[in-house]
Amino acid sequence: MSFDWIHPNEAAFWVAMSFFIIVGIMIYARVPGMVAKQLDSRAQGIADEITQARRLREEAQELLASFQRRQQEAIEEADSIIEQAKNEAKMLKKQAREEMTERLERRTALAEQRIAQAEASAAAEVKAAAAELAAAAAEHLLKTSMKKADLNKLLDSDIKLAGKQFN
Repeated sequence: MSFDWIHPNEAAFWVAMSFFIIVGIMIYARVPGMVAKQLDSRAQGIADEITQARRLREEAQELLASFQRRQQEAIEEADSIIEQAKNEAKMLKKQAREEMTERLERRTALAEQRIAQAEASAAAEVKAAAAELAAAAAEHLLKTSMKKADLNKLLDSDIKLAGKQFN
Protein backbone atom coordinates (compact mmCIF):
# COMPACT_ATOMS: atom_id res chain seq x y z
CA MET A 1 0.00 0.00 0.00
CA SER A 2 1.39 3.28 -0.94
CA PHE A 3 1.01 6.46 1.06
CA ASP A 4 2.03 8.90 -1.62
CA TRP A 5 -0.66 11.29 -0.84
CA ILE A 6 0.76 12.05 2.66
CA HIS A 7 3.03 14.62 1.26
CA PRO A 8 2.38 18.34 1.87
CA ASN A 9 2.55 19.04 -1.82
CA GLU A 10 -0.33 16.74 -2.61
CA ALA A 11 -3.92 18.05 -2.76
CA ALA A 12 -5.27 14.93 -1.12
CA PHE A 13 -3.13 15.71 1.91
CA TRP A 14 -4.68 19.14 2.30
CA VAL A 15 -8.19 17.73 1.75
CA ALA A 16 -7.61 15.14 4.45
CA MET A 17 -6.06 17.76 6.73
CA SER A 18 -8.99 20.16 6.28
CA PHE A 19 -11.42 17.31 6.85
CA PHE A 20 -9.82 16.43 10.17
CA ILE A 21 -9.63 20.09 11.22
CA ILE A 22 -13.30 20.64 10.44
CA VAL A 23 -14.26 17.45 12.26
CA GLY A 24 -12.11 18.53 15.21
CA ILE A 25 -13.72 22.00 15.27
CA MET A 26 -17.15 20.40 15.10
CA ILE A 27 -16.33 18.10 18.00
CA TYR A 28 -14.81 20.99 19.99
CA ALA A 29 -17.92 23.13 19.32
CA ARG A 30 -20.09 20.20 20.36
CA VAL A 31 -21.94 20.12 17.02
CA PRO A 32 -22.74 16.41 17.30
CA GLY A 33 -24.44 17.09 20.67
CA MET A 34 -26.39 19.97 19.14
CA VAL A 35 -27.36 17.84 16.16
CA ALA A 36 -28.36 15.04 18.52
CA LYS A 37 -30.26 17.55 20.63
CA GLN A 38 -31.99 18.95 17.56
CA LEU A 39 -32.80 15.46 16.35
CA ASP A 40 -34.10 14.55 19.82
CA SER A 41 -36.25 17.68 19.97
CA ARG A 42 -37.48 16.99 16.44
CA ALA A 43 -38.26 13.39 17.44
CA GLN A 44 -40.04 14.63 20.57
CA GLY A 45 -42.06 17.10 18.45
CA ILE A 46 -43.06 14.31 16.08
CA ALA A 47 -43.96 12.06 19.04
CA ASP A 48 -46.06 14.90 20.50
CA GLU A 49 -47.81 15.39 17.16
CA ILE A 50 -48.49 11.66 16.95
CA THR A 51 -49.86 11.68 20.51
CA GLN A 52 -52.05 14.68 19.70
CA ALA A 53 -53.20 13.03 16.47
CA ARG A 54 -54.13 9.88 18.42
CA ARG A 55 -55.99 11.96 21.00
CA LEU A 56 -57.83 13.83 18.25
CA ARG A 57 -58.64 10.53 16.55
CA GLU A 58 -60.02 9.11 19.81
CA GLU A 59 -62.11 12.27 20.33
CA ALA A 60 -63.37 11.99 16.75
CA GLN A 61 -64.27 8.36 17.31
CA GLU A 62 -66.08 9.26 20.53
CA LEU A 63 -67.97 12.02 18.72
CA LEU A 64 -68.81 9.62 15.90
CA ALA A 65 -70.08 7.04 18.38
CA SER A 66 -72.08 9.74 20.16
CA PHE A 67 -73.64 10.90 16.90
CA GLN A 68 -74.39 7.32 15.91
CA ARG A 69 -76.10 6.73 19.28
CA ARG A 70 -78.10 9.94 18.84
CA GLN A 71 -79.03 8.90 15.32
CA GLN A 72 -80.13 5.46 16.55
CA GLU A 73 -82.14 7.07 19.36
CA ALA A 74 -83.76 9.42 16.85
CA ILE A 75 -84.61 6.48 14.58
CA GLU A 76 -86.08 4.56 17.51
CA GLU A 77 -88.06 7.62 18.61
CA ALA A 78 -89.34 8.12 15.06
CA ASP A 79 -90.35 4.45 14.90
CA SER A 80 -92.10 4.81 18.24
CA ILE A 81 -93.94 7.93 17.05
CA ILE A 82 -94.98 6.16 13.84
CA GLU A 83 -96.21 3.12 15.79
CA GLN A 84 -98.13 5.37 18.18
CA ALA A 85 -99.68 7.23 15.25
CA LYS A 86 -100.71 3.94 13.66
CA ASN A 87 -102.29 2.79 16.92
CA GLU A 88 -104.13 6.10 17.30
CA ALA A 89 -105.34 5.85 13.70
CA LYS A 90 -106.64 2.33 14.35
CA MET A 91 -108.34 3.50 17.53
CA LEU A 92 -109.91 6.49 15.75
CA LYS A 93 -111.07 4.23 12.93
CA LYS A 94 -112.62 1.83 15.45
CA GLN A 95 -114.33 4.70 17.29
CA ALA A 96 -115.64 6.11 14.02
CA ARG A 97 -117.07 2.71 13.07
CA GLU A 98 -118.67 2.34 16.50
CA GLU A 99 -120.17 5.84 16.29
CA MET A 100 -121.41 5.15 12.76
CA THR A 101 -122.96 1.87 13.92
CA GLU A 102 -124.64 3.62 16.86
CA ARG A 103 -125.99 6.36 14.58
CA LEU A 104 -127.31 3.79 12.14
CA GLU A 105 -128.95 1.82 14.94
CA ARG A 106 -130.56 4.99 16.33
CA ARG A 107 -131.79 6.05 12.90
CA THR A 108 -133.06 2.54 12.23
CA ALA A 109 -134.87 2.48 15.57
CA LEU A 110 -136.30 5.95 14.90
CA ALA A 111 -137.42 4.89 11.41
CA GLU A 112 -139.00 1.71 12.82
CA GLN A 113 -140.75 3.79 15.47
CA ARG A 114 -142.08 6.19 12.83
CA ILE A 115 -143.21 3.26 10.69
CA ALA A 116 -145.00 1.74 13.72
CA GLN A 117 -146.66 5.09 14.44
CA ALA A 118 -147.66 5.41 10.80
CA GLU A 119 -149.07 1.87 10.84
CA ALA A 120 -150.98 2.56 14.06
CA SER A 121 -152.27 5.83 12.66
CA ALA A 122 -153.28 4.16 9.41
CA ALA A 123 -155.01 1.34 11.31
CA ALA A 124 -156.83 3.87 13.48
CA GLU A 125 -157.88 5.81 10.39
CA VAL A 126 -159.07 2.60 8.73
CA LYS A 127 -161.02 1.64 11.88
CA ALA A 128 -162.50 5.12 12.12
CA ALA A 129 -163.44 5.07 8.44
CA ALA A 130 -164.92 1.56 8.86
CA ALA A 131 -166.86 2.67 11.95
CA GLU A 132 -168.17 5.75 10.14
CA LEU A 133 -169.12 3.63 7.15
CA ALA A 134 -170.80 1.03 9.40
CA ALA A 135 -172.62 3.76 11.29
CA ALA A 136 -173.75 5.36 8.05
CA ALA A 137 -174.83 1.98 6.69
CA ALA A 138 -176.66 1.15 9.93
CA GLU A 139 -178.35 4.54 9.95
CA HIS A 140 -179.40 4.13 6.37
CA LEU A 141 -180.61 0.60 7.08
CA LEU A 142 -182.49 1.70 10.15
CA LYS A 143 -184.11 4.60 8.37
CA THR A 144 -185.26 2.53 5.51
CA SER A 145 -186.26 -0.74 7.08
CA MET A 146 -187.27 -0.26 10.72
CA LYS A 147 -190.15 1.38 12.38
CA LYS A 148 -189.97 3.85 15.17
CA ALA A 149 -191.12 1.41 17.87
CA ASP A 150 -188.50 -1.12 16.83
CA LEU A 151 -185.86 1.61 16.89
CA ASN A 152 -186.82 2.58 20.45
CA LYS A 153 -186.58 -1.04 21.60
CA LEU A 154 -183.18 -1.42 19.93
CA LEU A 155 -181.98 1.83 21.54
CA ASP A 156 -183.16 0.72 24.99
CA SER A 157 -181.43 -2.63 24.67
CA ASP A 158 -178.18 -0.93 23.53
CA ILE A 159 -178.32 1.45 26.51
CA LYS A 160 -178.78 -1.46 28.92
CA LEU A 161 -175.93 -3.35 27.27
CA ALA A 162 -173.65 -0.31 27.51
CA GLY A 163 -174.57 0.14 31.18
CA LYS A 164 -173.64 -3.46 31.92
CA GLN A 165 -170.27 -3.13 30.18
CA PHE A 166 -169.25 0.05 32.02
CA ASN A 167 -170.31 -1.15 35.47
